[in-house]
Amino acid sequence: MSGAGGGAVEARLAELGLTLPEVVPPIAAYRPAVVSGPYVYTAGQLPMVEGKLPLTGKVGAEVTAEEAKELARTCALNGLAAVKSVVGDLDRIARVVKVVGFVASASDFTGQPAVINGASELLGEVLGEKGVHARSAVGVAVLPLDAPVEVEFQIELTPEA
Repeated sequence: MSGAGGGAVEARLAELGLTLPEVVPPIAAYRPAVVSGPYVYTAGQLPMVEGKLPLTGKVGAEVTAEEAKELARTCALNGLAAVKSVVGDLDRIARVVKVVGFVASASDFTGQPAVINGASELLGEVLGEKGVHARSAVGVAVLPLDAPVEVEFQIELTPEA
């Protein structure tokens, strides 16, 4: 397991000027991530920064699509932190299998895929080919805490050495 210095994935995060945040504590009865066999499943990750949502509201109304795309990047970073919390080393990621993104949408907003690209693009930037995944981008009426976006993912792990 990696220590504070991390491995290649965390070095790549640093190259991109990103730091892995602390794991966002659950707001209900669940865990941020669980391991089952060779997979890690994350809970839905909100775009929390230092314990707070930087923006709230519906995308296409109170929140712009560009702002929401940045929030989706934050969700992905929070998801990587959740993965690290259960496997110890992000270099164990064999590939991101599936990303599901939820966008709290104004009734006429149809740009959910572009918003969730924020998470998908971050995973690609950080993990390269291992970050390429299947995906769903879903518009919803409301998300917990009035968050504009929420992202979850399934990750396949390499076997432990």
